Amino acid sequence: MSGVFIIQYSVITFVPRFFEMKTTHNILKALAAVTWYAGGGILLWKGSKLAMEAYSLRPGELSVWVSVGLGLFAGAVKVRFIFSRTCRKNLVRIDKLIEPRLWQFFRPRFFVFLTLMITLGSCLSRLSHGNYVLLLCVAVLDLSISTALLGSSYVFWKSK
Repeated sequence: MSGVFIIQYSVITFVPRFFEMKTTHNILKALAAVTWYAGGGILLWKGSKLAMEAYSLRPGELSVWVSVGLGLFAGAVKVRFIFSRTCRKNLVRIDKLIEPRLWQFFRPRFFVFLTLMITLGSCLSRLSHGNYVLLLCVAVLDLSISTALLGSSYVFWKSK
């Protein structure tokens, strides 16, 4: 019983302290970059697996390769018009923080949005198994976001 109390006490005292922890602007930028790269890498892996599953359902189909190309092209467009600008705005926001806190590498609403996106992506992936068309659609979505995340990551390197 005392072990459970210690764990509960540790969690209860850690959470408020986490939100009070001060850090530097560079650490926040590094955390944002790591999150950006992790998301891009995970979505690249997931999108590739979905495309391979679609290919295994219909091995000779050209549509798998067209879908992969479409995902990469859509991602490149997103880099140019959406993700690079979003990344730059976040870095400017981080630089303007007076007393940066560890959790501030993204805005709170971004964390909510990220949670919703992960949940939706997971549901779509589960629903798509065995369905050729849905597999390709989700693969295009994942590959386009992955390409956009990885392609816009140059902004982190330019900001130093």
